[in-house]
Amino acid sequence: MSQTEMREIGADNSLMILDDDEPFRRRLARAMEKRGFNPTALDSVAAGRAFCTATPPAYAVVDLRLEDGTGLDVVEVLRAKRADAKIVVLTGYGAIATAVAAVKIGATDYLSKPADAKDVTHALLALPGDKPPPPENPMSADRVRWEHIQRVFELCDRNVSETARRLNMHRRTLQRILAKRSPK
Repeated sequence: MSQTEMREIGADNSLMILDDDEPFRRRLARAMEKRGFNPTALDSVAAGRAFCTATPPAYAVVDLRLEDGTGLDVVEVLRAKRADAKIVVLTGYGAIATAVAAVKIGATDYLSKPADAKDVTHALLALPGDKPPPPENPMSADRVRWEHIQRVFELCDRNVSETARRLNMHRRTLQRILAKRSPK
């Protein structure tokens, strides 16, 4: 990063990374440290809430779905403690409803996984009104469809009949889709 981009971070370069995927969390923490941030990597809603209450960071990257709850709870706590914090919500299950909920609660931006350190940095340092650059490797339409089906399947407690009813598709067709590997 250039010196001008480093100044954009500001005097307080504290960054909380909240994700339950340990390899991703460590990789992102190292990459963000190289970009001038001072990251603290956490893995649970409880740890995130405690950290935000004690020392609210200037920047945060929060995964939407965590083992012990939703990252939106942490976003609420951080926004209450520090109104000027820049918060990016990451998720593997991108949906308009969750994006709207995240922004209403106080997230600055919303990114779908897989997001790399460059995408996260751009989202954290973007000025209000800036449009994000188009993704270099967007998910294929087949992959987006598969992700949506998986998300609904999980929300229906892995019940094939209920998932098929909600997606308005035949149960056997859904079983065939679920039996296949995810598309690229």
